[in-house]
Amino acid sequence: MPYHSSPLDLSFYALSDPTRRAVVSRLVEGELPVSALAEPFDMALPSFAQHIKVLEECGLIASEKRGRRRWCRLVRSRFDEAADWMEAERRHAVQRLDRLEAYLDKAKERENE
Repeated sequence: MPYHSSPLDLSFYALSDPTRRAVVSRLVEGELPVSALAEPFDMALPSFAQHIKVLEECGLIASEKRGRRRWCRLVRSRFDEAADWMEAERRHAVQRLDRLEAYLDKAKERENE
């Protein structure tokens, strides 16, 4: 995995891959064993395990061995961090657009005077 400077960077890196996003989408429904997560994908289990490793290393999922199977689950707090960052950026963008709209409205008023 390339070097990333923050947990948020790691989360976005992990979610940049469609396979990993699909895994996350399936885990929203609840815990699943790695073998069940791998079923829809046309790849060898060791290759799929690399995707699980990336998701685990960035903290988006956790896994534990139960008997002969490894079960995965989402770590919701890591998603909350990403959602909080996106919401803050969205608010900032909306504020800038509101200021631009106010400026344009004032400029239009001055034109009409």
